[in-house]
Amino acid sequence: MKKILLVAAVASLSLVSCKKDYTCECTTKDNTGAILTSNSVTIKETKSKAKDACSGKVTSSGGGSSITMECAIK
Repeated sequence: MKKILLVAAVASLSLVSCKKDYTCECTTKDNTGAILTSNSVTIKETKSKAKDACSGKVTSSGGGSSITMECAIK
């Protein structure tokens, strides 16, 4: 009986996702590649949810120039 409970406890712990602190770093660059700003945010979540919240690339353009912001987990 004790062995069954031990196996069940280990199995249930392996199914639980651990939340950790992940650093989301965002960099904003102009069309020449020069870095305009860089900042980071800490996200306490599972790895896949942190990647989803952080990932992305946004480009905006106007007036002959474009600005790109890229974010990724570091």
